[in-house]
Amino acid sequence: MAEEREEKWTYSKAGVDIDAGKALAARIAELARTTARPEVLSGVGPFAALFHFARYRDPVLVASADGVGTKLNLAALIGRYDTVGVDLVNHCVNDILTAGAEPLFFLDYIAAADLGEDEKVAVISGMAAACRDAGCALIGGETADMPDVYRPNAFDLVGFIVGVVERDRVINGAGIKDGDAILGIASNGLHTNGYSLARRVFRIGTGDDLQTERKRLYRTYPELGLTLGEALLVPHRSYYHEVRPLLPYLRGIAHITGGGLIDNVPRILPEGLAASFRRGSWPVPPIFTLIQRNGNVAEDEMYRVFNMGLGMVLVCAPGDVDEVKSLLPEVMLVGQVIRAKDERVILV
Repeated sequence: MAEEREEKWTYSKAGVDIDAGKALAARIAELARTTARPEVLSGVGPFAALFHFARYRDPVLVASADGVGTKLNLAALIGRYDTVGVDLVNHCVNDILTAGAEPLFFLDYIAAADLGEDEKVAVISGMAAACRDAGCALIGGETADMPDVYRPNAFDLVGFIVGVVERDRVINGAGIKDGDAILGIASNGLHTNGYSLARRVFRIGTGDDLQTERKRLYRTYPELGLTLGEALLVPHRSYYHEVRPLLPYLRGIAHITGGGLIDNVPRILPEGLAASFRRGSWPVPPIFTLIQRNGNVAEDEMYRVFNMGLGMVLVCAPGDVDEVKSLLPEVMLVGQVIRAKDERVILV
């Protein structure tokens, strides 16, 4: 009996389409060009991007990397991909802003099993829009097709940012003192953190059929004024343009991400000092109240998972509060730095 001929395999048949990748790269390059700064010598295309670093006296490079987390699951479920690209860039811009840095360039990493070309372009178009807004060049990245690593319809998204600040203008919290004022700037929702808890509360991505889960996201809640999905996919706010004029007056900046107020604010406080926040001195968006009520989540847990309405926390000398508020009227006085032995964040 003749031996059966073995099946012929190609890379495309194995789940990776080289021709599709080349077509995608061309579309990405076009989007990246819309974010170019004069310092970009070579962007998307070559093996490495080139950026001419100049015009600084004593520069300190400031770098950060982050992702969007399980907010991606919601985007995939309802087919809305552009907002998570905005989320990624704005999160990273805010992170380096805490050191007083100007964003220079951004790189991304998208990995998936079967994410389509149009969906990938939608993600990157969101990134490009956010980069343009921040004056940050989208200079390169990687799009990886990884069948058997990611499940169908799932993808991951990671961003890498590099910024710069003059050494004598670095903000690191070292100058924060007892009695300093704590100011807050409002968030516009969950930003990019706490989605694993929020999804459990609303039973999204918990094993039900996709149509049932989509219906839950399309439900309208009166207190939100929009659907649950719309509320949960509001893009992470960027604070760069609002905070930049305030930098000369600030002693510390905390970006309220995973860990909420409880874990993020202590990262900028010198030893022996704590942040005392006055509850009720800022509005808590209704999405957080809805999560707490529907999930029977303890208040302490809410404050260590979510931003609870404060996306950025600023610290300045008491005598500079009026000047900061005149430059940015939306800033709210929400607390004070105090001496404390054990606790680092106190909610009163």
